[in-house]
Amino acid sequence: MNKLNRYESASTAALTKVPEVTLIFWLMKIVATTLGETGGDAVSMSLNLGYLVSTGLFAVVFLAAVVAQIKAKQFHPALYWLTIIATTTVGTTLADFADRSLGIGYLGGSTLLLSLLALSLFVWQKSMGTISVSSITTGKAELFYWVTIMFSQTLGTALGDWTADSAGLGYSGGALVFGALLALIVLVHYKTRISKTVLFWAAFILTRPLGAVVGDFLDKPISAGGLDLSRFTASAVLISFMLLCLFAFKHRAARTAH
Repeated sequence: MNKLNRYESASTAALTKVPEVTLIFWLMKIVATTLGETGGDAVSMSLNLGYLVSTGLFAVVFLAAVVAQIKAKQFHPALYWLTIIATTTVGTTLADFADRSLGIGYLGGSTLLLSLLALSLFVWQKSMGTISVSSITTGKAELFYWVTIMFSQTLGTALGDWTADSAGLGYSGGALVFGALLALIVLVHYKTRISKTVLFWAAFILTRPLGAVVGDFLDKPISAGGLDLSRFTASAVLISFMLLCLFAFKHRAARTAH
């Protein structure tokens, strides 16, 4: 019986295609969300393709990456992070389209996306019984995972823009606010018994607006509070950093719940 249980556990672990949550995971997540901001702006603004066309282009990449991720038989770090980058770039242009082109504003966009994110998590919980990343062992759970991430990335863009612009905190002020909130979550993680799953998703969501304001800080004009760096140069540096992390560190799949 013990041998059978070990075999079943090993088989289940082989189906896990999301990374274990480590310091490198969070570092790469923040860099990926920053890249989503600079990369999304590079295509929609610097190339003058506009938010709608850019969203369509990034959506194709996102859908292709998600399909490849779901069809994969095991965890592939490069594919996983490519999919994360795809969610954050399409999230950037989609949020900008909703906030600016549709005229609902940052607060309206943030409220709408927060509602969609909450609905996604609610349906996932009701359907699968848990929203823990350690339970993502089926295609259905993985689909919920990527839909939820998509909403969180889009929400983060709108929330970051709202904090920096409408709330008047600026890019550096917004970065300090979201950085402080993430530090608080880390403290709560180690000092309380609050659900680790809840804290994970709270941190996951907050890394996106942090990346949004940092990305804007890098490429927005100096007169607007940014550093006025080239969006393409900033994106290339961020991609290089992610590639370095992929090759320099060992990436393992998250353990499943048994």
